[in-house]
Amino acid sequence: MSKKTNTLLFILGATVLNVLIMVIGFVALLFLYGRLLAPRLPESVQVWGLPVIFLASMVLSFGLYRVILKQLLKRVSMEKYFAPLFSRKKRP
Repeated sequence: MSKKTNTLLFILGATVLNVLIMVIGFVALLFLYGRLLAPRLPESVQVWGLPVIFLASMVLSFGLYRVILKQLLKRVSMEKYFAPLFSRKKRP
């Protein structure tokens, strides 16, 4: 496969991984919220649970994605397998 194909597949795979981490985090946090916290809170505060859980799952997925990507960068030489996304234009 060419470097451009590898880059495209990497971007698609990383996006799917990031969305998957976010969905799993959202479901897990929603389950924990429903079991542990929601029954103890007044109804006026329970309304804010879903937006807070959504934002927390986004932050969680971003953090885990960064950790996974840093580990991958340590093990794989990106220049060897992937084409640069942005290249500098040569000025005449």
